[in-house]
Amino acid sequence: MFARTTPWPLVALFTAGYLSPYLLPTTVGRLDSGLPVSATQAGVIGSALLLSSAAAGFLLASRVDRAGPRTLARAGLLLAVLGYGGAALTGYVPAVVAGVLAGGFGSGTVTAVAATGIAAQRDPHRVTTLGLLGVSALAAAVYLTVPHLGPGHGQPLAAIALTALAVWPLTARLSPRTARTVAVTRGPKLPHLRSGLLLAAAMPCWSAAQNSLWGVSGRIGLTQAHLGEVTVGVVFAVALGAGLLGVVAAGALGPRLGQALPIGLGTVLIAGCIALSASATDLRTFASGEIAWNLLYPVVLSYVIGLAASLDPRGRWAVLVGSASSLGTAVGPMTGSLLSARAGFPAMGAVLAAGLLAVAVPLTAVALRRRTTTVTTAYPSLTDAPVRLDVAA
Repeated sequence: MFARTTPWPLVALFTAGYLSPYLLPTTVGRLDSGLPVSATQAGVIGSALLLSSAAAGFLLASRVDRAGPRTLARAGLLLAVLGYGGAALTGYVPAVVAGVLAGGFGSGTVTAVAATGIAAQRDPHRVTTLGLLGVSALAAAVYLTVPHLGPGHGQPLAAIALTALAVWPLTARLSPRTARTVAVTRGPKLPHLRSGLLLAAAMPCWSAAQNSLWGVSGRIGLTQAHLGEVTVGVVFAVALGAGLLGVVAAGALGPRLGQALPIGLGTVLIAGCIALSASATDLRTFASGEIAWNLLYPVVLSYVIGLAASLDPRGRWAVLVGSASSLGTAVGPMTGSLLSARAGFPAMGAVLAAGLLAVAVPLTAVALRRRTTTVTTAYPSLTDAPVRLDVAA
């Protein structure tokens, strides 16, 4: 799994870009408890962060190779450091919102660079699983640490900013520009249009369901299951640890099960986990739902990202589908807050589970349409080699 040719800068960028969604429960919870805002308003701020990230992806989907991965990665990391860092250091709500928006745009920029580079690799699924492994491990460490650092809204935001700062040196190994090294592939400007559009249309719903639960999971544990913050943090850390196992399993399985089975069946099982977690009234049920869900979520996500990457070796579908997913992620905290406030957590879980069961159909249909003997690339011949970003091994 850890081959000498692993593009570690892309793995690091993936980790930095995805950390903010992974820390969403503690970020929203800390905004609620540490600032003069309501739970719903904190959810809206979390949604604004992720919406800003999605906007960056849509704007940059076809521009990474022209602007250069090193330039864009550094710009995104700088925005993340300044935005999240500034938001962590102030208690003035408008300034926090402005910092979160800037940081979210930075995260989206970094993710766009990572997704474009990963799609250009010979084995995008392997690189994706390594990125998910990194972000899951880092998020688990943050969840274990934050409760012991005292109250306030700044700790999770500071963690994201410091991660971006730590990744900065690795950008030196990215190509400053790709225009000279890109081998332009023949064919339509955006290949597999029907499959790509169907995948891009389904992913906001898929992500919205996931993050509607994730955005209120802390409140479920605290208010409905009557657990303390330290206990909830431990549950999240263990759950993310289970996510590490899921990522390792996905990397080990690779193409053996194809894409349709992990995506379709995995989504159905996730729906059951969401319903279980949302109805939890004690530690056992809450932990079971969260751990099982976090075990399955990165597995399915890794195959979905690999599926999007296989649609276009230049990475445009990977970025567009990732940004569409971020739209769903963005509305997640607000959706979960509104549904739970009006109908309660169990009813919210039932609605989200039903939505996931419905969206599993088009996701599986795209995976079946793109069925190949490998999930690594849709271009098995070296004469059809994908576009590559220069990244030192």
